[in-house]
Amino acid sequence: MLKFIARRLLLAIPTLFGLSIVLFMFVRLLPGDPARAILGQHATPERVAALREHLGLDNPLWQQYFTYLGNILQGDFGTSVINGRPVIDELLIRFPATIELTVAAMLFAAGVGIPLGRFAARNAHGWSDGAVTVVSLLGISIPVFVLGLMLQYIFAVQLGWLPSSGRIDPRTNLEIQSNFVLIDSLLMGRLDLFWDGIQHLILPAIALGSIPLAIITRITRASVLDVSNEDYVRTARAKGLTERRVDGRHVMRNAWLPVVTVLGLQVGGLLAGAVITETVFAWNGVGRYVVDAINDRDYFVVQTTILLFALIFVFVNLGVDVLYGLLNPRIRYS
Repeated sequence: MLKFIARRLLLAIPTLFGLSIVLFMFVRLLPGDPARAILGQHATPERVAALREHLGLDNPLWQQYFTYLGNILQGDFGTSVINGRPVIDELLIRFPATIELTVAAMLFAAGVGIPLGRFAARNAHGWSDGAVTVVSLLGISIPVFVLGLMLQYIFAVQLGWLPSSGRIDPRTNLEIQSNFVLIDSLLMGRLDLFWDGIQHLILPAIALGSIPLAIITRITRASVLDVSNEDYVRTARAKGLTERRVDGRHVMRNAWLPVVTVLGLQVGGLLAGAVITETVFAWNGVGRYVVDAINDRDYFVVQTTILLFALIFVFVNLGVDVLYGLLNPRIRYS
């Protein structure tokens, strides 16, 4: 198993290196000039040229890239050209909010999608299977920002059941320690603040998890149906095993591989969707931070944030590969 993990880690190195090149070039292709964005439209050409020289933007692209790569290898992720603060400090403050939202959305998508897929597979080609199919198609078809606005209008404005934006009621006195609202409220022993944080989390988590939920539902249904038609499943039923034991020991044990794959892939979709969801719900996380950075042409913030998302995605897929090896030893030793 250790050799298996080591091989996957070694394969991640060229992936991240290639990604850093593509990301660096893509960010440089964005329209606009960071120096002009900092100084304003009425800045003189001399001041703009001086600031570009100070930021190193007048150097050749290859030189800028190797400077950027060398700084990253030394743990220096750059400084925001807008507020002058180290990018890593801002990310440490905002990243817990994105983690809370992403984990909640994944729990919602997997916790609802997997049982729905199994239910649809057991009732294949029936009316309940058709209803699940319609719901999953709606989940994929509705854009995240549209669903988010609909949820805000129905449950926050019309019904008043849930808050429409933010992470916690601004009138509460919460001492921030870890920047995780739910964890900090529990550490303080304030269950009222914990419940308030859960209420603020429900709508954005549903909006963000809607598309992954639909995909997980469809993949689970297809995987369970495919395994249910195998000879060893029919043999198990013929031997008189209970349906519960056949489902747990033979069907789901072999149907997990495609489901685990799609769970890992959806992490990237959740991180990308967090950019839109955090903007709609005024969620003070990394997604909203990178949107502001793009508008301000803040190169270092955009590069570091997207690279961080990519790094998470790579390690999540590494975890999926390891889990594959645990679920199916033939993969580990191939």
